Amino acid sequence: MPVLEAYSFIMRINIAPQQLAAFIVVAETCSFSEAAGRLAMSQPALSRLIRLIEDTLGTRLFDRDTRNVTLTPAGRELLPIAQRIVREFDSSFSDLARFVSGQRGRISIATLPSIAAVLLPGAIARFRAKRPDVDFHILDALSGTAQEAVLRGEAEIGLTAQPQPDRSLSFAPLLSDEFGVVCRRDDVLAQLGSTTWDVFASRPFIAMAAGTSVRAITDAAFLQIGLAVAPLLECSFLATARALVNSRLGITALPGLTVPLMAETGLVWRPLVSPSFRRPLGIIRRAGSSLTPAALEFIGYLHTEVRQREKETAGGSAIHSEASEAPTE
Repeated sequence: MPVLEAYSFIMRINIAPQQLAAFIVVAETCSFSEAAGRLAMSQPALSRLIRLIEDTLGTRLFDRDTRNVTLTPAGRELLPIAQRIVREFDSSFSDLARFVSGQRGRISIATLPSIAAVLLPGAIARFRAKRPDVDFHILDALSGTAQEAVLRGEAEIGLTAQPQPDRSLSFAPLLSDEFGVVCRRDDVLAQLGSTTWDVFASRPFIAMAAGTSVRAITDAAFLQIGLAVAPLLECSFLATARALVNSRLGITALPGLTVPLMAETGLVWRPLVSPSFRRPLGIIRRAGSSLTPAALEFIGYLHTEVRQREKETAGGSAIHSEASEAPTE
């Protein structure tokens, strides 16, 4: 009989895996007294347990006299089935225990591309060194798409800009990201320690697309200083903005988290001041939802990665940690 079919039959007649385990010990020892000792129960209690199984099945499982205990034909038929069922039961609960402890599982993350490129690799590498059986699924997306993925349950957590107040999403701060101008290394702006937002009044502006968290900040900055800026070009992805700046088509304003990505192509980032703007980034989840143990533990690694990057850029850091502890259930 296949193990699943046998398991279904056993469950229908209300025999628990623990009872089958006791039957197995008696069958293996051929002794009620020795089996009772192994099971840490009295011999009369074990005898009653075996009798209950026999009554439930409607057949004897053991022939016994004052000196011998032997399996009946029905008992010999049941033994390998019981062993498979108990083995599957123990294995399944072992898997569950490892999941509850965070040792196995799957973490799905919807994240801004900048976080995916800069923060996630180090955090995942450190985490998997300790939890190699936890898998990751990463969805690179703009803020709105990441939020929708979390709301639909396609991602367990999102790493994105702070959403508008919404009871459907909860937000836990991770870092704040200072804005700066991005230009070529041979640009005069690259020689400055910082620059003001009104630099875009006289230089072609490459803007991120409407609806992105970056665009929301740049629009707010221009509004605050009373500057009307018509973008020369608009794009949705950092790689595109990077290529456009590198082609001498204009300059752009991006958060400091993108600095490592800019440096790869010879571009430089300088803080934008008067006023300074920061983009709050954090961890979103569906309000009221419980995170898997693995995801809860991984959030701690994200905070550690942020602090590590702050140390590496001490004195001129464009990112600042907004929380030092992972959220708890």
